[in-house]
Amino acid sequence: MLTEREHIGIFGKMNSGKSSLMNLLTQQETSITDSTPGTTADVKIALQEIHGLGPVKFFDTAGLDEGTLLGAKKREKVMNVLKECDLVLLVIDPSTKVFDSENQIIEAARELDKQILVIYNLFEIAGNRLPDEIETQIPLLKFIPSITLSAIDVSFRQSLLNFILNNYDPKFQKTDLLPFVEKDQFYILNIPMDEETPPGRYLRPQAMAEEYITRNWAFPISYRMNLGVARSENPQPEKDRFDAFLNSLGRRPKALITDSQAMDIMAKWTPPDIMLTTFSIMMINFMSKGRIYEFYEGIKALDKLQPGDKVLIAEACNHSRINEDIGTVQIPRKINQTFPGVIIDHNFGREFQTNSELGNYKLIIHCGGCMISHQKLQARLRDLRHAGVPVTNYGVFLSWMQGQAALERVMEPWRKD
Repeated sequence: MLTEREHIGIFGKMNSGKSSLMNLLTQQETSITDSTPGTTADVKIALQEIHGLGPVKFFDTAGLDEGTLLGAKKREKVMNVLKECDLVLLVIDPSTKVFDSENQIIEAARELDKQILVIYNLFEIAGNRLPDEIETQIPLLKFIPSITLSAIDVSFRQSLLNFILNNYDPKFQKTDLLPFVEKDQFYILNIPMDEETPPGRYLRPQAMAEEYITRNWAFPISYRMNLGVARSENPQPEKDRFDAFLNSLGRRPKALITDSQAMDIMAKWTPPDIMLTTFSIMMINFMSKGRIYEFYEGIKALDKLQPGDKVLIAEACNHSRINEDIGTVQIPRKINQTFPGVIIDHNFGREFQTNSELGNYKLIIHCGGCMISHQKLQARLRDLRHAGVPVTNYGVFLSWMQGQAALERVMEPWRKD
């Protein structure tokens, strides 16, 4: 049987200590080490089991800065290996003065949504202060966790392993879409279709929820709420319609999953004995591999907002935005009403990835992330985590707008014993 492994690549300039780091990790002379530039002529591979991580495949690559015809071939091979890796270990010799290769590796890794960790390899351990110009020449280092060590000193092995374990999100980590689903229970999907709803199909979160509930031997039931009537001066006809729908099922549904924009209605209309959450919260928990409480904690940044502070609304896709769009109309309107003077910026699609000003925001409000990969969302969260910028989510924000009780209620299905 083929063993699935985490792929970890070691990258950097010639003579930065990549092969020494490979030997430190594998505890054997896997790679030849020598002071002669270009000693590593091809990619060295080692298979190993790391406690706490599982089976891994290490790649020791050639230096990226060899200026010969052979060096060009090596660079092409190195960049192809980078595409295969789940984790990029970038080895930097702080005593060098030019960091073009390091910038090239970081930019390529970020373009491919690869996780990056930096290892500063000190050849003389006594000189353990990093030169200030490193971060000046490599601006993206502010988003990347780092450790300082000597790759030829075996006493650093455990601290290196701990550093990797504490900062790497493994690829093979299963997250259930709706962990609270139980067999033979009813689950309501509240889908208030509007002008942005594409004809002929559900949106991806709605379709995923329906499939997951069905696959787990439970019963998904879709309901289309008329939000226009529900928010009108006479909402009673829609309220009666909703109540009649619930009562027609014969027994109580276990939970109701709603479009986030309907939280102003559903927070009041959903009976207290039915669990309530939103599609956006479902998706951000799934796409972030169970990190929903990172977004729950992030909402607390709203309590400290001051006029002039900047908030970024990040939407992963570039769908057609019309009328009451959540990201460009509804959320900004609520922020302007509640926090006058706060500056709102937007990033759509890949704009987030190239935004070098992330550290200037007091809060990021992110969509459910349904149209990007797990890897891309994880890359965004790593940047924000390392920059110390709080992040929340559309569903969490729109629930918070209905009061703390509503927020706690939509979080309840995700709480673990």
